[in-house]
Amino acid sequence: MKRILAAMLAALTVFSTAGCAKPDNSTKPVTPDQTVEPVVPSVPQLTPEEQAEQERLAVEQAREKRLQTLLDSMTLEEKVGQLFFVRCPTENAVEDISTYHLGGYLLFGRDYKDGDSWLTWEQFIQKIESYQDAAAIPLFIGSDEEGGTVTRASRNPNLFSETFKSPQKLNYIGGIEEILRDTDTRSRELRALGINVNFAPVCDVSTDPKDFIYDRTLGQDANMTADYVRLVVPAMTEGGTLPVLKHFPGYGNNVDTHTGIAVDQRPMETFENSELLPFKAGIEAGAPFVLVSHNIVTCMDADLPASLSPAVHRVLREACGFEGIAITDDLAMDAVQAYAKDGAVAVMALQAGNDMVVTTDYRTQIPAVIAAVQDGTLDESVIDNACLRVLRCKDTFLRIPENNP
Repeated sequence: MKRILAAMLAALTVFSTAGCAKPDNSTKPVTPDQTVEPVVPSVPQLTPEEQAEQERLAVEQAREKRLQTLLDSMTLEEKVGQLFFVRCPTENAVEDISTYHLGGYLLFGRDYKDGDSWLTWEQFIQKIESYQDAAAIPLFIGSDEEGGTVTRASRNPNLFSETFKSPQKLNYIGGIEEILRDTDTRSRELRALGINVNFAPVCDVSTDPKDFIYDRTLGQDANMTADYVRLVVPAMTEGGTLPVLKHFPGYGNNVDTHTGIAVDQRPMETFENSELLPFKAGIEAGAPFVLVSHNIVTCMDADLPASLSPAVHRVLREACGFEGIAITDDLAMDAVQAYAKDGAVAVMALQAGNDMVVTTDYRTQIPAVIAAVQDGTLDESVIDNACLRVLRCKDTFLRIPENNP
């Protein structure tokens, strides 16, 4: 009995001690007037380069949204018109800009004259300004200023003191340094006149003086031509005129397609190892345009001229990685006329993958393209994708006004 009483007394002592123990103050209750600060995970600091990239992406996304909004607001007629980089007409040049919603004018020798007289500097600038004033979206104003045998503007003595020299002659005078010096000067002078696109440089590889294209090329092998193009493209762009790489996928020793059909039977290896190298160099350097020739290149497409061939355009997009504006050589050339059903060669060109077409008979071709979309022959998404490329280029280099539409 004494043992039982002793055990009970001990248990009571332990219970009493535990009940009187001081509370643990390590976790105090929160009173009504206190707040608990949330635990915020630390955010890693961005480097200046990462911050700049984030800002660039934000600007690009905002721009893309703005251009998509512009595209969505355009009528089919307005979108189709933007895809036409046409030879400047002798009549109604100002009126046709708004009537057909044209994307650009390509100038030839006659456009630097008033009848038989050369335009003065002031007259020419006034003429170009009248074109731009008539356009809802800034126009591409282009000219063939390769130098040497192909030049337009510099033949006007009121605009230039001498005609532009060919790349071969410049290379002979002072190598690539002389070429770049001349390119910078030429580009700035052309832009001062309102010309914002120069259909140059010639990227074709030719080392044989007997070739039709030889005088218009650098006259060197593929690697040297690629080095030349890689340096000339940014020099032109920085000077204010956009370069057009031509004549994709490489002209070789073929005949003049202005007057007939040229069939190029060289193997694909020749193009991969030589002809495409200057174009790839220009594309990597940021060229916004590539002009596709009318040659039939049998290793890519044995049936259609390159300008009308989806297969050739796949080479341009996939093998060469080009994301800019693919543009045709002049569709008025004899080499392509025979391929167009009912004369609607522009429809074929756009179906092939071109974003813009160069043509003289736009008053016929534009309605044909519109009709092709309306009857389902040409999907409107083709027009939309091409037009968006054109708008991106114009906004980057010519600045489409923020209030458009």
